[in-house]
Amino acid sequence: MMLRCSPAVLRDTAARPHLRATRERRRLLGGKPLGGGRGQVRIVRMRGRAEFGAIFSGSAWVAEAAMSNGGSKMEACGRAVTSAASESYTGRCSSSLSGVGGRYTLGLLQTPCSSEDSAGGSSSGGAGLAPFRAAGRKEPPRSGRGESYLGDKSSCAENGSAVNFTSGCSAQGLNNTCVGKIPFSINRSIGRSHTPVTGYSVTSSSTVSAHTAASVIVAVVEGRGLARGEVGMASIDLKNPEVILSQFADNTTYAKVITKLKILTPLEIIMPNTSCEAGNTTKLFALITEHFKNVTFTTVQRKYFNETKGLEYIEQLCASEFSTVFMEIQSKYYCLAAAAALLKYVEFIQNSIYAPKSLKVHFQGSEKTAMIDSSSAQNLELVTNNRDSRNGHTLFGVLNYTKTPGGSRRLRSNILEPLVDAETIKTRLDCVQEFLQDEELFFGLQAVISKFLDTEQLLSVLVQIPKQDTVKTAESKITNIIYLKHTLELVEPLKAALRSCNTSLLKAYYSALEDRRFGIILEKITTVINDDTRYAKGCLSMRTQKCYAVKPNINEFLDIARRTYTEIVDDIAGMITQLAEKYSLPLKTSFSSVRGFFIQLNADCSTLPNGQLPSEFTKVTKTRNIYSFTSADLIKMNERCQESLREIYHMTYLIVCKLLNEIYEHIHCLYKLSDIVSMLDMLLSFAHACTISDYVRPEFTDTLAIKQGWHPILEKIAMEKPVSNNAYLTEGSNFLIITGPNMSGKSTYLKQIALCQIMAQIGSYVPAEYCSFRIAEQIFTRIGMDDDIETNASTFMKEMKEITYIIQNANDKSLIIIDELGRGTSAEEGIGICYAACEYLLNLKAFTLFATHFLELCHMDALYPNVENYHFEVQHVRSSAGKKEKITYTYTLSKGYTEEKNYGLKAAEVSSLPPSIILDAKAITTHVAEQILHRQKTTPEMMKHRAVYHLAMRLVQAARNSRLDSDSLQVYLKGLKKKYTASCAASEWSDEQH
Repeated sequence: MMLRCSPAVLRDTAARPHLRATRERRRLLGGKPLGGGRGQVRIVRMRGRAEFGAIFSGSAWVAEAAMSNGGSKMEACGRAVTSAASESYTGRCSSSLSGVGGRYTLGLLQTPCSSEDSAGGSSSGGAGLAPFRAAGRKEPPRSGRGESYLGDKSSCAENGSAVNFTSGCSAQGLNNTCVGKIPFSINRSIGRSHTPVTGYSVTSSSTVSAHTAASVIVAVVEGRGLARGEVGMASIDLKNPEVILSQFADNTTYAKVITKLKILTPLEIIMPNTSCEAGNTTKLFALITEHFKNVTFTTVQRKYFNETKGLEYIEQLCASEFSTVFMEIQSKYYCLAAAAALLKYVEFIQNSIYAPKSLKVHFQGSEKTAMIDSSSAQNLELVTNNRDSRNGHTLFGVLNYTKTPGGSRRLRSNILEPLVDAETIKTRLDCVQEFLQDEELFFGLQAVISKFLDTEQLLSVLVQIPKQDTVKTAESKITNIIYLKHTLELVEPLKAALRSCNTSLLKAYYSALEDRRFGIILEKITTVINDDTRYAKGCLSMRTQKCYAVKPNINEFLDIARRTYTEIVDDIAGMITQLAEKYSLPLKTSFSSVRGFFIQLNADCSTLPNGQLPSEFTKVTKTRNIYSFTSADLIKMNERCQESLREIYHMTYLIVCKLLNEIYEHIHCLYKLSDIVSMLDMLLSFAHACTISDYVRPEFTDTLAIKQGWHPILEKIAMEKPVSNNAYLTEGSNFLIITGPNMSGKSTYLKQIALCQIMAQIGSYVPAEYCSFRIAEQIFTRIGMDDDIETNASTFMKEMKEITYIIQNANDKSLIIIDELGRGTSAEEGIGICYAACEYLLNLKAFTLFATHFLELCHMDALYPNVENYHFEVQHVRSSAGKKEKITYTYTLSKGYTEEKNYGLKAAEVSSLPPSIILDAKAITTHVAEQILHRQKTTPEMMKHRAVYHLAMRLVQAARNSRLDSDSLQVYLKGLKKKYTASCAASEWSDEQH
């Protein structure tokens, strides 16, 4: 980068500083370069050994990229003026970063290079990653021998060649030329789009939904031979500098892999090329591509899934606070292999490198959270409404009162992966309870939390070091230092709000916020950044904040440029005022990030002279009665304004980079802050939901007991409290068969139980008068009767696939919801399949709720004492004419199976079927039902066994969970005895009747 200025200007700067601003302004406003004619001084930013970087263009800063014979002289001039431009800042910020493998010149990063590279050639900043270059994204060729950030010299060479990109499915291709040996090839199956390079600005807190845009890249690798089924995964969110590693054994359905990927909602998936070789595609690859049709797939050579390299990456990039992860992952070869390919790939697509010791690395096993498969998440409408994806009638919509994007992301991930550790859940519930009991704490915390920006995305940007310096990079770094200052200034108010807390988790958060590093970073920032620099909404307001972010007198050239910018803005305002006077029109100055400054006029055509705007005005647009336009002079002024801005941003960027150098070693405390803010935001959201509806704190025992519970989403839709019902499942009564007419409320009730279970396991209160839950490790649902055209699956085949998945994966700690089974085939076959599936599930201790129209299943309670029958009541009301009966739904659950017979025939009567057909149907139905009932009569011996079984289960349950005093317990036991005696007497009477 070069600055041209005459010796006279430099002398004026030294001798008469008060004249310097005027001369500079005049030259800038006149569109002339600083200085002129002969004897110009060239300030050259050196990169590598003899490479000149070009960043900005403008009247004052002339961007050049040249190799000349006078390189040594230029280098000397560069050193001289570099020291002059930043001497006032020396002493405030050091130019070296302790313990970091990067180098800065004037605060701008140079790509790290080894001593060998320094001696022999310029660093290419990651030429070894050339094969990752995506279609549609071009990079300038770089000379010399390139190497990646971690020094992977095996992938570098001096010879240049061309890269050919082929698309595995869409047959798209792109030839791209770059320098460096091609270490491997890439095949991409293009779905939605290629992975974009993430922006460098942090989104505002509550305006954007946190999960609307996918930004997660995942690498997946599976063991071979005897290790087949052992899967390693590594993922990183481009908006959050956290690497999540997972390794687990999966079965042939790969249910865990698919579920985890569904939760991550990846933008791109990376797999080894051996998984999709011609004629030898692995089952895992086939399943993933089937389930994620709109996701970009990238395959790389298997050798780059290298566990040794992966461990090296983790050791170099993992922040010291999270170094305990090494103990967990040292023997997890497959997740380390996935991490190696992932991190190298991300470095390339981001065109930046992660600074050493900067990432949060976390190992996430599959045993710490409950598994909810993607089909169940869809059936229960956990995060997406089935009718309209933009509709907020979901469990996420019911609970989402978060104020920050981080809190929203945490809530979503918790709903899809509920906790299974009861102590952790109880700790969360304690916090929610304290928020509900202390209004001052609730509103105080909510007020502070709502001011936080996206801390995770801010962290992600701060720890990335761009390989190329551009205007966008400079502007974003300035923006993010302002965001960082804004975030750190909220630490003290957050501490003050938590000071009087009583809950152990909130106390731990308060202690974490006492970390001295927050104060150290803020102190260093305030020595350079103006105290009144703030995050501001609106592009013009934020632009002003960025221009005047750095304090005056740190860089004199910067002060000149800012005064010039101010004058240009004043001139623009003055020019528009003159135009308003000239044409007698109420013109006003407006600004947009796309157009810059432009003119607006709020007027009707009739008020304009001749009904038209003056011809001087161009680019006219009209929205209602508002005209927007510009003029030739204003366009020129905007260009000068942009040139001045580029100067300001560049010089500010130099200072900000040096500042980041100083604060970098302390910046990892922001990981802690990010976790605290997102968790508090989620817990406050739970408390907020409780204040709107009458929820209750759940308990955790070995029993699922809900007293007067209701459906949380239905309450939001109906805007009134739905009909509430009870639920009771224990080890002794773990299988409920639910019957009732169509539309009586069976499906709603089943979903309600599952939603309440999930709400309890994420630490939320539950819509009920009282509730107790057994921790569910898996939640399965089989709901709906749709076919699937995409997979060529009929209604019946879809049912069979879903019940097969449940049978293969369910265990004793599962919650299973089945709403209709076997309805896609004949009644006899459907009953047979239902009966066999129920008997299999009865062998487990899983809690199962089974809704059916096959009343024959209700007689299973005669054979299996752990089966209970429930039904939804209906009322029959005769019409005023007294001829027709009408069914009224009460939506109330009662014990026993439904007494409603042939409610399908009653529905048919309402239709226009001929009466003769309905009469024949009734006769045939009665005959078939009598035959089946005769074969399934309950014997007295079965009744006695059932009474003994239920007595034993009640006694075991009382011994485990009872908190009754001795007198109350005695009354309860007498009641059990009385009930048992009555059951035995009933069985004896039945025996006598036979």
